[in-house]
Amino acid sequence: AVTRDYVLRLDTAKNGSREARAPLLSVFGGKITTYRKLAEAALTELRPFFPQMKDAWTRHAVLPGGDLPPGGMATWQADLARRYPEMPASLLSALAHRHGTRVTALLGDARRPGDLGEDFGLGLTEREIDYLRNEEWAIGSEDILWRRTKCGLSMDARQRERVAAFVGA
Repeated sequence: AVTRDYVLRLDTAKNGSREARAPLLSVFGGKITTYRKLAEAALTELRPFFPQMKDAWTRHAVLPGGDLPPGGMATWQADLARRYPEMPASLLSALAHRHGTRVTALLGDARRPGDLGEDFGLGLTEREIDYLRNEEWAIGSEDILWRRTKCGLSMDARQRERVAAFVGA
């Protein structure tokens, strides 16, 4: 059975010396759906070493791009379709799901799909890769395909290789 449980192991051993080493917190397990709870638990473990640490605040914080209008994703996608009438609905949907309200920063002045540069598949374009590298500090094709966009899950090997060649890693 797949579990969302995680284990935190804090190591503060002195390693034979008088001075304590910097704390090392290892995290085992966890799932993307429990990341906030896990992160707050991790910081609670580290709190004794950082007395100026503020109280937890992320429980209700909106993530970047998550400030959707009333009506949620459907309303946001309809708004994007009005703003970018020459962009395919499937592309706008993919970008909206990957970037939320930050998709307008990614699209900028683009009006047509060709304005976004090469399409590597699944709507992952040069413009999005540049955005991920410049705004989200994505490093390499693995980061872009598997962590930032999850496009690697549905792309074939040739598409993933084209992304790697474009990114240079």
